[in-house]
Amino acid sequence: MNTARIALIAWTSSALACAQAPSPDGSPPDGAAEGSPEALVESALMPTFTIRGEPVARPSLLDRMAELGVPGVSVAVLVDGEIAWARGYGLADVESGRPVTPNTLFQAASISKPVAALGALRLVESGQVELDGDVNAHLTSWQVPGNEFTEQAPVTLRGLLTHRAGLTVWGFPGYGPGEEVPDGPGVLDGRGNTDPVRPYKAPDESWRYSGGGYTVMQQLVADVHGKPFATVMREGVLGPIGMSRSTYEQPIPPERQDDIATGYRPNGERVPGGWHTYPEQAAAGLWTTPSELALYAREMQRARRGESDLLLGEALAREMLTPDADDWGLGPAISPDGERFQHGGSNQGFRSTFAAYIDGDDGIFVMTNSDSGSQLASEIAITVAHAYGWSGPLSEEKVAVEVPTEVRDRYLGTYVAPELGAEFRFEPDERGLTLRQGPSRAVLWPLSDASFFDPDTGREAHFSLDGDEMTVRVGSIVAIRR
Repeated sequence: MNTARIALIAWTSSALACAQAPSPDGSPPDGAAEGSPEALVESALMPTFTIRGEPVARPSLLDRMAELGVPGVSVAVLVDGEIAWARGYGLADVESGRPVTPNTLFQAASISKPVAALGALRLVESGQVELDGDVNAHLTSWQVPGNEFTEQAPVTLRGLLTHRAGLTVWGFPGYGPGEEVPDGPGVLDGRGNTDPVRPYKAPDESWRYSGGGYTVMQQLVADVHGKPFATVMREGVLGPIGMSRSTYEQPIPPERQDDIATGYRPNGERVPGGWHTYPEQAAAGLWTTPSELALYAREMQRARRGESDLLLGEALAREMLTPDADDWGLGPAISPDGERFQHGGSNQGFRSTFAAYIDGDDGIFVMTNSDSGSQLASEIAITVAHAYGWSGPLSEEKVAVEVPTEVRDRYLGTYVAPELGAEFRFEPDERGLTLRQGPSRAVLWPLSDASFFDPDTGREAHFSLDGDEMTVRVGSIVAIRR
């Protein structure tokens, strides 16, 4: 898929071309008190990882934006149940010089999922849908096709929300200008630019991230209500908690485009049309701001404590934020320490992240308008957590080790990622391995006998031998040695 290809190529690049640096009109607003969390974010970002024994760089926010090629970023911080501060930095649109403001709408990408989950959970709260019942009992415009896997167990709403429904299609590339956009059933039957959503293993057998599953959930919510999904979400979720600027409408109507961010590539190129359209609204279609995402998180925190029932009662809110064996709640991911509910987002030209405390009133929300914004968003989140003395998100410490030459040499050769059509080579380096893809080159240091990492980006490569077949996994990408 395009987004995966971009991620792989970006990782293997030794340097990225920078987008146009923010103009004076897009520079940070005045008023951050010296020593405040805002000032720390603006002047001394913390890295996503450190290497034991190596110096730690603490660049300013604008320097880091220019280095990564991120035109604009928006930040909101929730402290003690209130938005402590919200700021925009850089440019929402490079061509016009329009700056990011706290009200600028960004595509939330996969952060759409935990918010969309509320639309389905409200049906559970009202008794209209069973969390562990067969979703086909409520789907009227489309049905999950039966096969040998659904004979073992039905696809359930719980499975859809926790990515354990055994369904295909993990993500979506969206649709550019002039491309025909299918409706929900069209997406589910593969009449767009992705494969059909189908059971490929027994429901609840194991975890696999599935945007396709959330598109099934989207259709269920629309079918039960007899209304478009975006309307249901506006009336039943976004409106009641004050997310008045946010919308799941796809494409976003012209009258909503008063202050929206344009998406960009790492080299500064504008996403054609400015952004893509995502008919997979529940999985990727939310337009919002960090401040309004904070309202979502605050409502979940209050509901879990029994202080609000605007959307969910206490019992279901607690279940929503309770991790399963895969550290997943009913919508959001749960941090490994069990303290935060969180999610990231990756659409064409947009990257975002949030983390909020389950047993508390705090949280950090960051949105960017660049394909290379994930690392910056994480750095901002880590810096904010450090400034407030929170337990996370934290920088990860990596410890480089030495491995014998004969161990390193096991992994040399050319690897192919079949789903991407990408090919790259691992070659020897005095510190570990060199990864080459076309003209791109990255040096990897060993973490163990079978794991290596890029000291510039932190990305890890994990090798394994399955019979006679050597494979390498980088994030969700798996490649096989030719």
